[in-house]
Amino acid sequence: MFSKATEYALRATIYIAQKGSEENKLGINEIAEAIGSPRSFTAKIMQLLTRDHRVVSAVRGPNGGFYISEKSKNLPVRAILEAMGEEHVLDKCVMGLKLCSEKQPCPMHSKYKIIRKQLIKLFVVKTIRQLSSEIKDGVVFIHQGKKGKKI
Repeated sequence: MFSKATEYALRATIYIAQKGSEENKLGINEIAEAIGSPRSFTAKIMQLLTRDHRVVSAVRGPNGGFYISEKSKNLPVRAILEAMGEEHVLDKCVMGLKLCSEKQPCPMHSKYKIIRKQLIKLFVVKTIRQLSSEIKDGVVFIHQGKKGKKI
């Protein structure tokens, strides 16, 4: 549904919200390993997430790294999609047709419009903090490490 970059951005943001803080900033290597993403790809994703401190904050230098402010933890998950330029994905035709509409529906239009509303609501209502808390509670995970360890 989303690009690989956005999938990694979702994982990275949740991981940083869970493990990082203003006092405990996370490095790019740790984030990349935790989400199962190549380091250079993760660095590009982090640039998008930190632009204008929209979602993630970054500090340069020896004690630098990435963290999410308490205020940003209350952002809806949709903010990550917006930072990655993929918020439109939820509004598109499930079959990728440009002219799909109520007047000219694709074969899946009527069923998918119900699901689409639920997806949009999920991304607007669910916050970064909530997803982070679910991981802390061990309810869900964002990556399965090389030895099968859930992260």
